[in-house]
Amino acid sequence: MTTQSISATLPVSTREIQLAARPEGAPSAANFALVTRPIPELADGQILVRNTWMSVDPYMRGRMDDRPSYIAPFQVGAAMEGSAVGEVIASRSARIPVGAQVTHFAGWREHAVLDAELATPVDTTAAAPQHFLGALGTTGLTAYAALTDVAPVRPGDTVFVSAAAGAVGSVAGQLAKALGASRVIGSAGGPAKTALLLEEFGFDTAIDYRAGDLAGQLAAAAPEGIDVYLDSVGGEHLRVAVAAMRPKGRVALVGAISGYNGATGEPGPDLYLAATNEVSLRGMLVSSYFPIFGEYIGKAAAWLADGTLRTRETVYEGLEQAPAAFLGVLSGANTGKMLVRLG
Repeated sequence: MTTQSISATLPVSTREIQLAARPEGAPSAANFALVTRPIPELADGQILVRNTWMSVDPYMRGRMDDRPSYIAPFQVGAAMEGSAVGEVIASRSARIPVGAQVTHFAGWREHAVLDAELATPVDTTAAAPQHFLGALGTTGLTAYAALTDVAPVRPGDTVFVSAAAGAVGSVAGQLAKALGASRVIGSAGGPAKTALLLEEFGFDTAIDYRAGDLAGQLAAAAPEGIDVYLDSVGGEHLRVAVAAMRPKGRVALVGAISGYNGATGEPGPDLYLAATNEVSLRGMLVSSYFPIFGEYIGKAAAWLADGTLRTRETVYEGLEQAPAAFLGVLSGANTGKMLVRLG
């Protein structure tokens, strides 16, 4: 099979972000390196993608450490990776032609050579390309799976969402309402974000955790307790939420960003109280829900189109800004999905 593009028009080199050194505690710009590398020739069954958008996500912090986990760590001196969307500019695959828009996992670089089976074509006439990294990507799928399977929302429930102005949380709050929750409470940092929860994302109550007394604020927002909690933070948020649970309450353990940089010393939730209240605390990996990805995208694309689902993005421009975007998402600098536009 011949390459489906004019080789003279293709780039011969590209730039990528490599892990320069493993961080101790909070990462910094010194942990990343911007490197120019040659683009290898395509083998049969491979495609060359010009990445246009890439995602940075909190879970990537764990991959910077060399320790066993559910996903392999980044390697020092090698390109980092993550979700990206882009245009196929050369192909030696009958499955994916030149001009196709695809999502894949070889972000943190301007061009990606990959086996065609590792890319998923997407219909960018149905939604903007970057939505396939956010509301129509693993971000949205995480919120959907958390509230329909891991900690299912039932009609009349009171639902509490942490990191509610972030990528997963902002989608989760809206989905909770669509699933029949009678009250949805979101926690975010600062008055600008809490206002956004109420005015744009449809939350009933917004808590500013930076104002202090998280337990008191939650008790005032839900004096009779909560039924469902979507946890992206851990630490104090998880402890307070478990204490506020009604009997047979449900917790989806999605993330724990408060501890990603090795912070220790915060007491955990009262597990005796959880046991006596028959509270369920269940972890989740979004990869377990990839079989329902197509089902979810079909629903979510319709919700985006009719305005049922609203999204926000925080966008950094250029690959060289990817480390800054990543550090920003760890510190809560983003509203909605944190993205890097590459071209």
